[in-house]
Amino acid sequence: MSETGRVIVIGDVMTDVIVIPEGPLVRGSDRRAQITQRPGGSGANQAVWLGAMGTPVSFVARVGASDKPHLEAYLRGFHVDPVLIADPAKPSGILVIIVDPDGERSFLTDRGANLLLSLSDMPVWLLEETRCVLVSGYSLFAEQPRGAVQWMAGEARERGIPVFVDAASVGFVNEVGPSQFLEWTRGFSTLFANEDEAVALSGRGDLEGQMRALGPNYGRVVIKLGAAGAAVGDASGVKLRVPAPKVNVVDTTGAGDAFAAAFISAELAGADIEACLKRGVEAGSAAVTKIGGQPE
Repeated sequence: MSETGRVIVIGDVMTDVIVIPEGPLVRGSDRRAQITQRPGGSGANQAVWLGAMGTPVSFVARVGASDKPHLEAYLRGFHVDPVLIADPAKPSGILVIIVDPDGERSFLTDRGANLLLSLSDMPVWLLEETRCVLVSGYSLFAEQPRGAVQWMAGEARERGIPVFVDAASVGFVNEVGPSQFLEWTRGFSTLFANEDEAVALSGRGDLEGQMRALGPNYGRVVIKLGAAGAAVGDASGVKLRVPAPKVNVVDTTGAGDAFAAAFISAELAGADIEACLKRGVEAGSAAVTKIGGQPE
């Protein structure tokens, strides 16, 4: 495993259409809203945050053929090495995000070309210069991309390269079944999960119980607690917990992606686990103070 290598991020590219209504939706009628369009997708968010933080990163995704040139240029602008595969039939993914007054968000997802990510798209040659692989959980929720990601993860693990996974979506975790998600990711080195995802995957409502339940499946469990900070642990329970600063929440989209990127960036730079958690919390807290899931 290269000591000067990069992170490979595998995940979705999406166009985020962010809708902030002035009040509750009026079924069958109108509601004024602020609507913006931003680059998004959990995997793309993570890659862009990593690049913006100065961490060498390659991003693997499948996109609509017409979008490939401008997406490559955009990613390179954040120092991301794009490994984008042009799909001749399906368009790039689109995500509609509806933001509540408290900053919480709900998603309507059309994953488009992301659903056709395949084994032949995987840049196995990059593993020779890679220090870790980060998988967005969204890539596991459909059969074809899941097979590709699992193969790439196996190739990484054979080379002693740690594989991180972000659970990504409690809705999809519950749809496929928590036990199925755990089986797909068994033996991955680190799980990132938010509070809802941790409850779903562990079947436990308490942090200590979540760590003990999820720890046997992974080498390490990192649970993002939103305004309450974050915690890390393993099969023996909680190892460390750090608080979060109080901030003005505008939009929580991409906060978990910023957290994961900052945690990994700090760890690859040699920081201890407390510093990694703090960096993650700081990045996630800063991300919620602006609209959109990526740095500007």
